[in-house]
Amino acid sequence: MDGEVISGAAYQGTRQYTQQQVRTAAATGFGAATDDYAERGIDLNEQLVRNKPATFFMRVRGDAMTGAGIFDGDVVIVDRSLKPVSGRVVIATLNGDMLIRRLERTLNRVRLIPETPRLATIDVDPYAEFSVWGVVTYVIHAL
Repeated sequence: MDGEVISGAAYQGTRQYTQQQVRTAAATGFGAATDDYAERGIDLNEQLVRNKPATFFMRVRGDAMTGAGIFDGDVVIVDRSLKPVSGRVVIATLNGDMLIRRLERTLNRVRLIPETPRLATIDVDPYAEFSVWGVVTYVIHAL
């Protein structure tokens, strides 16, 4: 038992293992020929989440961002640790409402731009209750 880790306090991911280190069971006493070419499973947390404590999954309601490939019912992955720069899709709060829009920030103006012609651009009033809640990093939707 020396050197073995019995349990851990937090999920460590699977990046530390190679395919050769993953044990396979074979009733015949040897692995199948294709085992040498098999890849380990894909861990979506490893692939899509950069900063676990600051990352949230949110379901989108509405069609404000269909031009950006984000549709009603999709799940977006939001990272609150990223800096909200102009041109990024963000989750913003404006006067108590949570919105998903593209951020446009210039020297003296902030705008929230929808990706559909049905909605108008929102010019954020300097005295409005406004904040960027997080930056959208990925979108997950069914085909």
